[in-house]
Amino acid sequence: MINIVISSRYKIERNRLKKIVADMLAQKGFGPQYNLNIIFIGKNKMRKIADQYKKENLALPVLTFSYLDEKNNPENLLGEIFICYPQAVLLAAERDKRVDEMIINLIDHGIKNLLK
Repeated sequence: MINIVISSRYKIERNRLKKIVADMLAQKGFGPQYNLNIIFIGKNKMRKIADQYKKENLALPVLTFSYLDEKNNPENLLGEIFICYPQAVLLAAERDKRVDEMIINLIDHGIKNLLK
């Protein structure tokens, strides 16, 4: 199951995104019995999380926490991918891409980090 947590101010097509992410995971051999949390946050929250866990005081576009190696993981939780929505918008503008395309790229990057 793919859980998407979004603030109401961010415009995300949940169902479309869930399907795309499920396809990405299936290509990597992970079926529907695995869970993944994707959390969209703002710059301040991302900066706080990045500082706490990576000792970087900046708003990263994506930050991933993997739970694959956890011994007690009864929910088959692959991990959590935090996406900084404002950073995704800025990156999309810089790279002349649509925001939803940039979000998919960031999630793909996060999934690759999960599986390292």
